[in-house]
Amino acid sequence: MEKFFSYIDTLPEKLGIKGEYFDLAFKVLALVVVACLAWVILKRILSSIEKKTEENNFLKIDIQIFDVFRKAVFYGLVLVVGTYLIRLFNMLFLENTFHAIMIVVLATPAKNGLLILLDYVEMNVIEKTKTKIDDIVFDLLKKFSGAIIYATAVIMALDTLGINVMPFVAGAGVVGIAVGFAAKDTLSNLIAGVLLIIDRPFEVGDRIEVWSAPVGSATWGDVIDIGLRATKIKTTDNIVIIIPNNEIMKRDIVNYTIISTNIRVRINVGVAYDADIEKAKKLVLDVAKAVDWISTSPAPKVVVRNFGESSVDLQLRVWIHDARKRMDTISYLTDKIKTAFDQHGVEIPYPKRDITITQRPIGNAGTRETASNDKLLDLK
Repeated sequence: MEKFFSYIDTLPEKLGIKGEYFDLAFKVLALVVVACLAWVILKRILSSIEKKTEENNFLKIDIQIFDVFRKAVFYGLVLVVGTYLIRLFNMLFLENTFHAIMIVVLATPAKNGLLILLDYVEMNVIEKTKTKIDDIVFDLLKKFSGAIIYATAVIMALDTLGINVMPFVAGAGVVGIAVGFAAKDTLSNLIAGVLLIIDRPFEVGDRIEVWSAPVGSATWGDVIDIGLRATKIKTTDNIVIIIPNNEIMKRDIVNYTIISTNIRVRINVGVAYDADIEKAKKLVLDVAKAVDWISTSPAPKVVVRNFGESSVDLQLRVWIHDARKRMDTISYLTDKIKTAFDQHGVEIPYPKRDITITQRPIGNAGTRETASNDKLLDLK
Protein backbone atom coordinates (compact mmCIF):
# COMPACT_ATOMS: atom_id res chain seq x y z
CA MET A 1 0.00 0.00 0.00
CA GLU A 2 2.84 2.38 0.83
CA LYS A 3 4.45 1.75 -2.58
CA PHE A 4 1.13 2.47 -4.27
CA PHE A 5 0.76 5.75 -2.37
CA SER A 6 4.33 6.72 -3.27
CA TYR A 7 3.68 6.02 -6.93
CA ILE A 8 0.54 8.22 -6.89
CA ASP A 9 2.53 11.00 -5.21
CA THR A 10 5.25 10.98 -7.86
CA LEU A 11 2.86 10.64 -10.80
CA PRO A 12 2.08 14.40 -11.21
CA GLU A 13 5.77 15.21 -11.25
CA LYS A 14 6.42 12.61 -13.93
CA LEU A 15 3.59 14.02 -16.04
CA GLY A 16 4.82 17.60 -15.61
CA ILE A 17 1.80 18.83 -13.65
CA LYS A 18 2.66 21.88 -11.50
CA GLY A 19 0.74 23.86 -8.98
CA GLU A 20 -0.37 22.83 -5.53
CA TYR A 21 -4.10 22.65 -6.24
CA PHE A 22 -3.67 21.03 -9.63
CA ASP A 23 -1.35 18.49 -8.07
CA LEU A 24 -3.87 17.77 -5.31
CA ALA A 25 -6.81 17.48 -7.70
CA PHE A 26 -4.87 15.21 -10.02
CA LYS A 27 -3.91 12.86 -7.18
CA VAL A 28 -7.51 12.60 -6.01
CA LEU A 29 -8.77 12.04 -9.55
CA ALA A 30 -6.07 9.44 -10.27
CA LEU A 31 -6.86 7.58 -7.06
CA VAL A 32 -10.59 7.52 -7.79
CA VAL A 33 -10.03 6.37 -11.38
CA VAL A 34 -7.63 3.61 -10.32
CA ALA A 35 -9.99 2.47 -7.57
CA CYS A 36 -12.98 2.40 -9.97
CA LEU A 37 -10.99 0.47 -12.58
CA ALA A 38 -9.82 -1.99 -9.96
CA TRP A 39 -13.42 -2.44 -8.73
CA VAL A 40 -14.74 -3.02 -12.25
CA ILE A 41 -11.99 -5.51 -13.10
CA LEU A 42 -12.28 -7.46 -9.86
CA LYS A 43 -16.06 -7.46 -10.06
CA ARG A 44 -15.98 -8.88 -13.60
CA ILE A 45 -13.49 -11.54 -12.57
CA LEU A 46 -15.72 -12.61 -9.68
CA SER A 47 -18.80 -12.57 -11.92
CA SER A 48 -17.03 -14.73 -14.50
CA ILE A 49 -15.98 -17.27 -11.87
CA GLU A 50 -19.49 -17.25 -10.41
CA LYS A 51 -21.04 -17.89 -13.82
CA LYS A 52 -18.71 -20.80 -14.54
CA THR A 53 -19.44 -22.23 -11.11
CA GLU A 54 -23.19 -22.07 -11.72
CA GLU A 55 -22.84 -23.75 -15.12
CA ASN A 56 -20.40 -26.51 -14.24
CA ASN A 57 -20.63 -26.73 -10.46
CA PHE A 58 -17.18 -28.28 -10.54
CA LEU A 59 -16.14 -26.88 -7.18
CA LYS A 60 -19.55 -27.04 -5.49
CA ILE A 61 -18.99 -23.54 -4.15
CA ASP A 62 -21.86 -21.76 -2.45
CA ILE A 63 -22.86 -18.86 -4.71
CA GLN A 64 -23.28 -16.62 -1.66
CA ILE A 65 -19.53 -16.67 -1.13
CA PHE A 66 -19.13 -14.39 -4.16
CA ASP A 67 -21.28 -11.74 -2.48
CA VAL A 68 -18.95 -11.94 0.50
CA PHE A 69 -15.92 -11.50 -1.78
CA ARG A 70 -17.53 -8.51 -3.49
CA LYS A 71 -18.20 -6.81 -0.17
CA ALA A 72 -14.70 -7.57 1.07
CA VAL A 73 -13.12 -6.17 -2.13
CA PHE A 74 -15.33 -3.08 -2.00
CA TYR A 75 -14.53 -2.38 1.65
CA GLY A 76 -10.86 -3.01 0.92
CA LEU A 77 -10.87 -0.39 -1.84
CA VAL A 78 -12.71 2.04 0.46
CA LEU A 79 -10.01 1.44 3.08
CA VAL A 80 -7.23 2.18 0.58
CA VAL A 81 -8.90 5.27 -0.88
CA GLY A 82 -9.92 6.63 2.50
CA THR A 83 -6.45 6.13 4.00
CA TYR A 84 -4.78 7.90 1.07
CA LEU A 85 -7.23 10.83 1.14
CA ILE A 86 -6.73 11.29 4.88
CA ARG A 87 -2.96 11.41 4.39
CA LEU A 88 -3.26 13.57 1.29
CA PHE A 89 -5.26 16.24 3.11
CA ASN A 90 -3.03 15.86 6.17
CA MET A 91 -5.87 14.81 8.52
CA LEU A 92 -3.86 12.16 10.29
CA PHE A 93 -5.93 12.54 13.45
CA LEU A 94 -8.77 10.81 11.58
CA GLU A 95 -6.72 7.89 10.31
CA ASN A 96 -6.98 5.68 13.37
CA THR A 97 -10.71 6.43 13.72
CA PHE A 98 -11.28 5.56 10.08
CA HIS A 99 -9.31 2.32 10.43
CA ALA A 100 -11.27 1.39 13.56
CA ILE A 101 -14.57 1.94 11.74
CA MET A 102 -13.43 -0.13 8.77
CA ILE A 103 -12.37 -2.99 11.07
CA VAL A 104 -15.88 -3.14 12.50
CA VAL A 105 -17.41 -2.87 9.00
CA LEU A 106 -15.22 -5.69 7.67
CA ALA A 107 -16.48 -7.93 10.49
CA THR A 108 -19.77 -8.40 8.61
CA PRO A 109 -18.33 -10.07 5.48
CA ALA A 110 -15.95 -12.02 7.72
CA LYS A 111 -18.92 -13.37 9.70
CA ASN A 112 -20.88 -14.20 6.53
CA GLY A 113 -17.87 -15.99 5.07
CA LEU A 114 -17.39 -18.02 8.24
CA LEU A 115 -21.07 -19.04 8.24
CA ILE A 116 -20.82 -20.18 4.62
CA LEU A 117 -17.68 -22.15 5.48
CA LEU A 118 -19.46 -23.78 8.42
CA ASP A 119 -22.39 -24.70 6.15
CA TYR A 120 -19.98 -26.26 3.66
CA VAL A 121 -18.20 -28.27 6.37
CA GLU A 122 -21.53 -29.25 7.92
CA MET A 123 -22.83 -30.66 4.65
CA ASN A 124 -19.73 -32.79 4.21
CA VAL A 125 -19.75 -33.99 7.82
CA ILE A 126 -23.45 -34.90 7.78
CA GLU A 127 -22.95 -36.95 4.62
CA LYS A 128 -20.28 -39.05 6.36
CA THR A 129 -21.93 -39.51 9.75
CA LYS A 130 -25.20 -41.11 10.79
CA THR A 131 -25.72 -39.21 14.03
CA LYS A 132 -27.91 -36.14 14.34
CA ILE A 133 -25.76 -34.54 17.01
CA ASP A 134 -23.69 -32.81 14.31
CA ASP A 135 -26.66 -30.54 13.60
CA ILE A 136 -26.59 -29.37 17.21
CA VAL A 137 -22.83 -28.77 17.26
CA PHE A 138 -22.85 -26.74 14.06
CA ASP A 139 -25.92 -24.85 15.19
CA LEU A 140 -24.04 -23.77 18.32
CA LEU A 141 -21.03 -22.75 16.24
CA LYS A 142 -23.24 -20.65 13.99
CA LYS A 143 -24.88 -18.93 16.95
CA PHE A 144 -21.61 -18.01 18.65
CA SER A 145 -19.39 -17.35 15.61
CA GLY A 146 -20.96 -13.97 14.87
CA ALA A 147 -20.63 -12.80 18.47
CA ILE A 148 -16.98 -13.91 18.60
CA ILE A 149 -16.09 -12.14 15.33
CA TYR A 150 -17.80 -8.89 16.31
CA ALA A 151 -16.25 -8.95 19.78
CA THR A 152 -12.82 -9.49 18.24
CA ALA A 153 -13.43 -6.66 15.77
CA VAL A 154 -14.45 -4.26 18.54
CA ILE A 155 -11.35 -5.14 20.59
CA MET A 156 -9.10 -4.60 17.55
CA ALA A 157 -10.86 -1.29 16.79
CA LEU A 158 -10.36 -0.07 20.35
CA ASP A 159 -6.72 -1.10 20.21
CA THR A 160 -6.32 0.82 16.94
CA LEU A 161 -7.74 3.91 18.66
CA GLY A 162 -5.15 3.49 21.40
CA ILE A 163 -7.66 2.53 24.05
CA ASN A 164 -6.38 0.01 26.58
CA VAL A 165 -8.91 -2.80 26.64
CA MET A 166 -7.46 -4.60 29.66
CA PRO A 167 -9.49 -2.62 32.23
CA PHE A 168 -12.62 -3.48 30.26
CA VAL A 169 -11.61 -7.15 30.22
CA ALA A 170 -10.96 -7.09 33.97
CA GLY A 171 -14.27 -5.33 34.57
CA ALA A 172 -16.02 -7.85 32.38
CA GLY A 173 -14.46 -10.61 34.48
CA VAL A 174 -15.81 -9.10 37.71
CA VAL A 175 -19.23 -8.61 36.14
CA GLY A 176 -19.08 -12.19 34.84
CA ILE A 177 -18.44 -13.51 38.36
CA ALA A 178 -21.36 -11.52 39.74
CA VAL A 179 -23.63 -12.68 36.95
CA GLY A 180 -22.42 -16.24 37.49
CA PHE A 181 -23.51 -16.21 41.14
CA ALA A 182 -26.83 -14.62 40.23
CA ALA A 183 -27.55 -17.07 37.41
CA LYS A 184 -25.89 -20.20 38.74
CA ASP A 185 -28.87 -22.40 37.83
CA THR A 186 -28.84 -21.14 34.25
CA LEU A 187 -25.08 -21.60 33.98
CA SER A 188 -25.42 -25.08 35.46
CA ASN A 189 -27.94 -25.95 32.76
CA LEU A 190 -25.65 -24.49 30.08
CA ILE A 191 -22.69 -26.56 31.28
CA ALA A 192 -24.90 -29.64 31.47
CA GLY A 193 -26.07 -28.95 27.91
CA VAL A 194 -22.48 -28.84 26.67
CA LEU A 195 -21.74 -32.12 28.51
CA LEU A 196 -24.82 -33.72 26.94
CA ILE A 197 -23.54 -32.73 23.51
CA ILE A 198 -20.07 -34.10 24.27
CA ASP A 199 -21.10 -37.33 26.06
CA ARG A 200 -24.11 -37.98 23.80
CA PRO A 201 -26.17 -40.23 26.13
CA PHE A 202 -29.00 -39.66 23.66
CA GLU A 203 -29.57 -37.93 20.35
CA VAL A 204 -32.46 -36.22 18.64
CA GLY A 205 -34.93 -38.96 17.70
CA ASP A 206 -33.97 -41.40 20.48
CA ARG A 207 -36.68 -42.80 22.71
CA ILE A 208 -35.89 -42.41 26.40
CA GLU A 209 -37.63 -42.81 29.74
CA VAL A 210 -39.26 -39.67 31.18
CA TRP A 211 -39.31 -39.62 34.98
CA SER A 212 -41.05 -36.23 35.30
CA ALA A 213 -44.12 -37.07 33.21
CA PRO A 214 -47.52 -36.07 34.66
CA VAL A 215 -49.18 -38.71 36.83
CA GLY A 216 -51.21 -41.13 34.76
CA SER A 217 -49.54 -40.18 31.45
CA ALA A 218 -46.93 -41.91 29.28
CA THR A 219 -43.53 -42.25 30.92
CA TRP A 220 -41.38 -42.33 27.81
CA GLY A 221 -40.99 -40.31 24.65
CA ASP A 222 -38.79 -39.16 21.75
CA VAL A 223 -36.11 -36.48 22.06
CA ILE A 224 -37.05 -33.65 19.69
CA ASP A 225 -34.54 -30.98 20.70
CA ILE A 226 -31.33 -30.73 22.73
CA GLY A 227 -30.69 -27.13 23.67
CA LEU A 228 -28.06 -25.49 25.81
CA ARG A 229 -30.52 -24.87 28.64
CA ALA A 230 -33.09 -27.65 28.35
CA THR A 231 -34.05 -30.77 26.42
CA LYS A 232 -37.48 -31.26 24.86
CA ILE A 233 -39.08 -34.71 24.90
CA LYS A 234 -42.40 -35.54 23.23
CA THR A 235 -44.15 -38.41 24.98
CA THR A 236 -46.37 -40.98 23.30
CA ASP A 237 -49.34 -38.92 24.57
CA ASN A 238 -48.10 -36.07 22.33
CA ILE A 239 -47.11 -34.03 25.39
CA VAL A 240 -43.86 -32.06 25.14
CA ILE A 241 -41.92 -32.10 28.40
CA ILE A 242 -39.10 -29.55 28.75
CA ILE A 243 -36.52 -30.79 31.24
CA PRO A 244 -33.56 -28.63 32.40
CA ASN A 245 -30.28 -30.21 31.37
CA ASN A 246 -29.01 -30.03 34.91
CA GLU A 247 -31.83 -32.34 36.05
CA ILE A 248 -31.08 -34.80 33.25
CA MET A 249 -27.42 -35.06 34.23
CA LYS A 250 -28.39 -35.93 37.82
CA ARG A 251 -30.44 -39.01 36.88
CA ASP A 252 -29.98 -42.34 35.19
CA ILE A 253 -30.88 -42.06 31.51
CA VAL A 254 -32.78 -45.03 30.08
CA ASN A 255 -32.30 -44.99 26.30
CA TYR A 256 -34.21 -47.61 24.30
CA THR A 257 -32.74 -46.83 20.87
CA ILE A 258 -29.13 -45.68 21.42
CA ILE A 259 -27.62 -48.92 20.06
CA SER A 260 -30.44 -50.10 17.81
CA THR A 261 -34.23 -50.13 17.68
CA ASN A 262 -34.29 -53.86 18.59
CA ILE A 263 -35.22 -54.50 22.21
CA ARG A 264 -36.36 -57.47 24.28
CA VAL A 265 -39.78 -57.36 25.93
CA ARG A 266 -40.58 -59.42 29.03
CA ILE A 267 -44.14 -60.40 30.00
CA ASN A 268 -44.88 -62.13 33.29
CA VAL A 269 -47.56 -64.85 33.27
CA GLY A 270 -48.78 -66.84 36.25
CA VAL A 271 -50.46 -70.28 36.08
CA ALA A 272 -51.97 -72.45 38.79
CA TYR A 273 -49.88 -75.11 40.49
CA ASP A 274 -52.10 -77.89 39.20
CA ALA A 275 -51.94 -76.59 35.59
CA ASP A 276 -49.94 -78.34 32.84
CA ILE A 277 -46.80 -76.18 32.69
CA GLU A 278 -45.63 -77.51 29.33
CA LYS A 279 -49.05 -76.91 27.82
CA ALA A 280 -49.11 -73.36 29.20
CA LYS A 281 -45.63 -72.67 27.81
CA LYS A 282 -46.64 -73.99 24.39
CA LEU A 283 -49.75 -71.81 24.31
CA VAL A 284 -47.73 -68.73 25.22
CA LEU A 285 -45.15 -69.47 22.48
CA ASP A 286 -47.88 -70.06 19.89
CA VAL A 287 -49.39 -66.67 20.69
CA ALA A 288 -46.00 -64.95 20.41
CA LYS A 289 -45.11 -66.65 17.12
CA ALA A 290 -48.37 -65.49 15.55
CA VAL A 291 -47.41 -61.80 15.94
CA ASP A 292 -45.76 -60.52 12.76
CA TRP A 293 -43.63 -57.76 14.37
CA ILE A 294 -41.99 -60.14 16.84
CA SER A 295 -38.58 -61.36 15.73
CA THR A 296 -38.05 -65.02 14.93
CA SER A 297 -34.31 -64.77 15.48
CA PRO A 298 -33.81 -64.76 18.41
CA ALA A 299 -37.00 -66.78 18.79
CA PRO A 300 -39.52 -66.18 21.58
CA LYS A 301 -38.74 -68.04 24.79
CA VAL A 302 -40.70 -68.92 27.94
CA VAL A 303 -38.91 -69.57 31.23
CA VAL A 304 -40.08 -70.50 34.72
CA ARG A 305 -38.94 -67.74 37.00
CA ASN A 306 -40.04 -68.87 40.46
CA PHE A 307 -42.80 -70.37 42.58
CA GLY A 308 -45.14 -67.73 43.90
CA GLU A 309 -47.58 -67.91 46.78
CA SER A 310 -50.42 -69.09 44.58
CA SER A 311 -48.91 -69.52 41.10
CA VAL A 312 -46.02 -70.77 39.05
CA ASP A 313 -44.55 -67.61 37.56
CA LEU A 314 -43.64 -67.85 33.88
CA GLN A 315 -42.00 -65.15 31.79
CA LEU A 316 -42.31 -64.69 28.04
CA ARG A 317 -39.28 -63.05 26.41
CA VAL A 318 -39.56 -61.76 22.84
CA TRP A 319 -37.50 -59.47 20.61
CA ILE A 320 -39.14 -56.74 18.56
CA HIS A 321 -37.60 -54.61 15.80
CA ASP A 322 -39.20 -51.33 16.86
CA ALA A 323 -38.71 -50.20 20.44
CA ARG A 324 -41.65 -47.84 20.06
CA LYS A 325 -44.01 -50.86 19.94
CA ARG A 326 -42.98 -52.07 23.39
CA MET A 327 -46.22 -51.16 25.19
CA ASP A 328 -48.34 -52.31 22.23
CA THR A 329 -46.55 -55.66 22.35
CA ILE A 330 -47.13 -56.11 26.07
CA SER A 331 -50.81 -55.20 25.78
CA TYR A 332 -51.45 -57.38 22.72
CA LEU A 333 -49.68 -60.48 24.03
CA THR A 334 -51.27 -60.23 27.47
CA ASP A 335 -54.72 -60.07 25.91
CA LYS A 336 -54.09 -62.99 23.53
CA ILE A 337 -52.51 -65.16 26.25
CA LYS A 338 -55.57 -64.66 28.48
CA THR A 339 -57.85 -65.69 25.61
CA ALA A 340 -55.73 -68.78 24.82
CA PHE A 341 -55.67 -69.89 28.46
CA ASP A 342 -59.45 -69.54 28.73
CA GLN A 343 -59.99 -71.59 25.58
CA HIS A 344 -57.71 -74.44 26.67
CA GLY A 345 -58.59 -74.54 30.35
CA VAL A 346 -55.34 -73.22 31.79
CA GLU A 347 -56.12 -71.49 35.05
CA ILE A 348 -54.67 -68.11 35.87
CA PRO A 349 -54.74 -68.19 39.69
CA TYR A 350 -55.54 -65.48 42.16
CA PRO A 351 -54.60 -65.37 45.85
CA LYS A 352 -56.66 -67.74 47.98
CA ARG A 353 -56.92 -68.17 51.76
CA ASP A 354 -58.38 -71.21 53.56
CA ILE A 355 -59.93 -70.34 56.94
CA THR A 356 -60.65 -73.23 59.37
CA ILE A 357 -63.01 -72.60 62.30
CA THR A 358 -62.74 -75.01 65.25
CA GLN A 359 -65.03 -75.18 68.28
CA ARG A 360 -63.62 -76.27 71.65
CA PRO A 361 -65.75 -77.22 74.73
CA ILE A 362 -65.64 -74.77 77.61
CA GLY A 363 -64.19 -76.41 80.72
CA ASN A 364 -64.39 -75.54 84.48
CA ALA A 365 -61.57 -73.08 84.15
CA GLY A 366 -63.49 -71.34 81.45
CA THR A 367 -66.61 -71.27 83.62
CA ARG A 368 -64.77 -69.82 86.59
CA GLU A 369 -63.14 -67.21 84.36
CA THR A 370 -66.54 -66.21 82.98
CA ALA A 371 -68.03 -65.94 86.45
CA SER A 372 -65.17 -63.72 87.56
CA ASN A 373 -65.73 -61.48 84.59
CA ASP A 374 -69.47 -61.25 85.42
CA LYS A 375 -68.62 -60.13 88.95
CA LEU A 376 -66.34 -57.44 87.63
CA LEU A 377 -69.08 -56.19 85.39
CA ASP A 378 -71.52 -56.04 88.33
CA LEU A 379 -69.03 -53.98 90.34
CA LYS A 380 -68.73 -51.47 87.48
